[in-house]
Amino acid sequence: MYLLIIFLSIIGSSFAGLFGRHLGSWGAAFITTSCLVVSFLLSLFAFYEVGLFGSPVYIKLTTWISSEVLHIDWGFMFDSLTVSMCVVVTFISSLVHLYSIEYMSHDPHLPRFMSYLSLFTFFMLILVTADNYVQMFVGWEGVGLASYLLINFWYTRIQANKAAIKAMVMNRIGDFCLLMGMLLIFINYKSIDYASVAVLTPVLKDKTVNFLNFNLHLLSVIGVFLFFGAVGKSAQLGLHTWLPDAMEGPTPVSALIHAATMVTAGVFLIARSSFIYEYINNILELITVFGALTSFFAATTGLVQNDMKRVIAYSTCSQLGYMVFACGLSNYSVGFFHLSNHAFFKALLFLSAGSVIHAVNDEQDMRKMGGLKNLVPFTYSMVVIGSLALIGFPFLTGFYSKDLILEVAYGKYSDLGYLSYFLGTVGAFCTAFYSMRLSYLTFLSKPTGHKKVICYAHDSGKFICIALGCLAIPSIFIGYLTKDMMVGVGSHFFGTAIYVNLNNFNVFDAEFISTFYKTLPVNLSLLGFFSALFLYSFRANFLFNIKTSVIGKKLYNFLNRKWFFDKIYNEYFSQFFFKFGFSTSYKFIDRGIFEILGPTGLSTAILKVGSSLHKMQTGFIYHYTLLILVGTTVFIGLRQMWLLIGYAIDFRLLFVVFVLFFYIIYSTNNDK
Repeated sequence: MYLLIIFLSIIGSSFAGLFGRHLGSWGAAFITTSCLVVSFLLSLFAFYEVGLFGSPVYIKLTTWISSEVLHIDWGFMFDSLTVSMCVVVTFISSLVHLYSIEYMSHDPHLPRFMSYLSLFTFFMLILVTADNYVQMFVGWEGVGLASYLLINFWYTRIQANKAAIKAMVMNRIGDFCLLMGMLLIFINYKSIDYASVAVLTPVLKDKTVNFLNFNLHLLSVIGVFLFFGAVGKSAQLGLHTWLPDAMEGPTPVSALIHAATMVTAGVFLIARSSFIYEYINNILELITVFGALTSFFAATTGLVQNDMKRVIAYSTCSQLGYMVFACGLSNYSVGFFHLSNHAFFKALLFLSAGSVIHAVNDEQDMRKMGGLKNLVPFTYSMVVIGSLALIGFPFLTGFYSKDLILEVAYGKYSDLGYLSYFLGTVGAFCTAFYSMRLSYLTFLSKPTGHKKVICYAHDSGKFICIALGCLAIPSIFIGYLTKDMMVGVGSHFFGTAIYVNLNNFNVFDAEFISTFYKTLPVNLSLLGFFSALFLYSFRANFLFNIKTSVIGKKLYNFLNRKWFFDKIYNEYFSQFFFKFGFSTSYKFIDRGIFEILGPTGLSTAILKVGSSLHKMQTGFIYHYTLLILVGTTVFIGLRQMWLLIGYAIDFRLLFVVFVLFFYIIYSTNNDK
């Protein structure tokens, strides 16, 4: 049963990819969707056995690598953390498959698309079920590959090509850091499976390692590298720029990869490595700062974006910041609780956005929509549910996890706790504002699009509506139903899957913070929601005057251009590396130094010397006698000179003279 959860998706992917031409679009869609639905049902059984009854399952499939120093098995570990992720991944993936049957029905390459979706799900399941870092890295790289294929699915579009390459390159930076962390673990622990590393970490907590000729704390270096791997995958500040651009792919791709599963892999990695991070408080502080800044940055940027999917993408980036700084404050279970809750309502928002885009002839600019409330009432209802859950409206799913993160942040009673609480609370206000702005511009304002498009807008078909309805139910209830089980005071749901040092444990403190600070985030969320509704309904001129003022223009430009991160990367990093790669690396080093000192220069010099020697062969014996005499005299003279001054000459000078000799010959030959 447990292996079927993982391998059903790759079976469906193989059938759709290899036999899609024979199966046809409907056949490939039916097989892949059926496999994912069965996998989801089996995940529920696994959750019942492992999560509710506390019976972890460990499966050793076969030996993968076996040498004197390294032993790696294909092993799968099903603990409460893993089965929770399996339920989330398979549930959302099965609904995205169902949604795609109708959304992509016009596309002639539907079998290939369904194959990619199932392949992505398979690698994500490999990532979360692995019992060692190397096997986890296989899934980690696999979801990166699948995301590239899915973002670039419409490969004839230049923007899709650029977005896919950008996602791949930015993730390679994080993946390199993760690989460095894994190598350090292997060198020092002599093992890479989670259980061995968790047991040995207390023994090595004071060990130092020489890294780049600096003596550094071993666990701190490992923690930094693992975290920067998570930064790339979970789109934290600095490596976040790929996430909004990845919206160029089809909408089901956005829902599956960039809302529910792939981007949460970094948060999962931090939670899975809690047994390391709990011994390095300085790195936990770094994680907290990165997460808090990301949540604030993305929330402010989302205020002025006009592309519907891009607004939701920045919302994802902001919510990932909440999860990361919750983990940085040693509340991994709270961060994971928000991860699982967020997956449902963010997938609902993305798929609802796809339904809207489908209804208005693939238009994504919210300024060209409006007046859709009565034309697409079901989709409007789904967007409202998703938006209210996102802003943390009381008693919806987001309310139970998002506000809890801010409570435990304030309950730390530290400077970083207050900083993350403040930035998170401001981010909550901004989130509510742009969520209401999205709903108003799309559904409630006067129609501003083309008449032919708006008049023919209608709700989507049954498959899309079923998928949205199934996502709406957990978006309303799942937070209430699972809060006490996952993060309730005294709950042992995660057991040994997550380790928290008693010195960092502050769930009880968070329960007793003042009512004002407990209710401030939800009050600001409601304020942002109703202020956006009021301003866009009755004071649109006021917003226009603010935007066109001197300061307003600069602020709007700053936020609309995403804090100029793309501009800085393009002009100061990309251009530098392009110029260095062509002018310095290629023209000067490869075509210059290497060719002069390498085979080309050497062969040219030898041919030149050989040609000169050939010209000396005149056939007259007195010429040869003269050459023998002169050569003997020169060699004897050099020997005597070396005996006199050889002690004062550096041997390295001979190498320089040798290089200059070949360079002069090569230059002379090129001039001719």
